[in-house]
Amino acid sequence: MDFRLSEEHDMLRKMIRDFAKKEVEPTARERDEEERFDRKIYDQMAELGLTGIPWPEKYEGIGSDYLSYIIAVEELSSVCASTGVTLSAHLSLASWPIYMYGTEKQKKNFLTRLAGGEALGAFALSEAGAGSDVASMEMSAKKDGDAYILNGNKVWITNGGVADIYIVFAKTDPAAKHNGITAFIVEEGMEGFSIGKKEKKLGIRSSPTAEVMFENCRIPEENRLGDEGDGFKIAMTTLDGGRSGIAAQAVGIAQGALDAAINYAKEREQFGKPIAHNQGISFKLADMATEIEAARLLTYKAAWLESNGYEYGKASSMAKLFAGDMAMRTTVEAVQVFGGYGYTKDYPVERYMRDAKITQIYEGTNEIQRLVIGRMVTE
Repeated sequence: MDFRLSEEHDMLRKMIRDFAKKEVEPTARERDEEERFDRKIYDQMAELGLTGIPWPEKYEGIGSDYLSYIIAVEELSSVCASTGVTLSAHLSLASWPIYMYGTEKQKKNFLTRLAGGEALGAFALSEAGAGSDVASMEMSAKKDGDAYILNGNKVWITNGGVADIYIVFAKTDPAAKHNGITAFIVEEGMEGFSIGKKEKKLGIRSSPTAEVMFENCRIPEENRLGDEGDGFKIAMTTLDGGRSGIAAQAVGIAQGALDAAINYAKEREQFGKPIAHNQGISFKLADMATEIEAARLLTYKAAWLESNGYEYGKASSMAKLFAGDMAMRTTVEAVQVFGGYGYTKDYPVERYMRDAKITQIYEGTNEIQRLVIGRMVTE
């Protein structure tokens, strides 16, 4: 087995790291405090080709692989988790289902705009009463001639309110439960589509999370993604890959926190020496570094499996589960290394800690991941 990254992956990592340090990190604290999404950063990512990393060049992508996408999310998240999840949701939740299930016309119309960065994507699945229990969603889609009429609300939408293209799930046959769910491609500005409440969050505050609402929103039949009743399958397979993206976000957050903790521990002196020389601190740093590397390997494995056409669902769930829990432990310990200073906004570790928590929740809570993995290993 060869655990070394290819020269292409190494070059990509360096490019994204340089971009993240130069263009993303300087405003990360300010954007977090102001809860401000900066479209200019997304546009800059588009110029670098990041918005279409894994998609073929004929769809305005750069023809790379899922591991490259994971590396991008990790590096961005190491300085700003909000920017990392903006790209993750755009690529794995909005673009991926169109690439996998869309018609050629849909790919030419929607995927090319997403991949090229002309449009930003979002994924609308959750409802107020239907989070982990997707089949209980109430949003409806009724056929009306050559169109569907959508009614209902979706919540917790990453990129909500700033996205241009949404993958939306609704019931076309309520009696069929999960087999009655259908997916649609909805564009911002369609009549009957509007943005509701913007959430005020603990972390990832410069990534907008909003409610999206549909009131007699007429969607052309050609915007249906897959066949009627395919929605549950589309949603679940999309989330499989999305979990790898969240795992990468968690790894990036933890790495950023560790780097900050190491630098501080080398500089901060107590009892006549840097605190990094104290066993209590050095052991913390050692555990943090070890867990980060373990999570990174799990995440890269899931991405490698997907890139090479192997089954990756279990691997992505394991990566998301372990990396999310790891990121929370690591960021809490990073704050501890800083002591009282870590509890202030003068240093970034408090933001890393706030950002880490969501990685245990979205794209399927870690409790759901344990349920999924448990079923897989006992079948």
